[in-house]
Amino acid sequence: MKKAVFLDRDGVINEVLTDRVKFVNRPDQLYFLPGVPEAIRQLNKVFDYVFVVTNQGGVGLGFMKETQLHAIHAHMIDELQKVDAIIEEVAYCPHKPKAGCACRKPKGKLIEDLAEKYDVELSSSYMVGDTDTDIIAGKKAGTKTVFIGESDPLADAAFPDLLSASKWIIQHIE
Repeated sequence: MKKAVFLDRDGVINEVLTDRVKFVNRPDQLYFLPGVPEAIRQLNKVFDYVFVVTNQGGVGLGFMKETQLHAIHAHMIDELQKVDAIIEEVAYCPHKPKAGCACRKPKGKLIEDLAEKYDVELSSSYMVGDTDTDIIAGKKAGTKTVFIGESDPLADAAFPDLLSASKWIIQHIE
């Protein structure tokens, strides 16, 4: 079985609700948070896969089309790849926040589906997010969890940014 790190996108990989950008609805609105490419490169060295799992309710709410979301993700993957930071795949929920779908975090389906597809051992993997919904999704799927922010009582650990979190994750690989 393989090991993976599952990353939320907005607030973990890229800026959201900042002076520069409110929401990412086009590729040119995606700004990486400091240290993100380096963190992903470090994770790539010790994990079989790094994935992105993200709720993108803006599609269901009509703020962007699914084709725009694909362009944003392709841009993100391409820009990271230029500096040898590899995202294997992005899984997303395009539904409205209260649609009741099976794929929206805090449900664990996005994580579970990727784990099944890539033969990932969830108990040896990590979910990294900046909201309770990310942490709950990781717990439901059976991963260890890391919160990006001040603290989250549900998470196994909390760090101010992905680079700090990645160093801890690498030290705690089983």
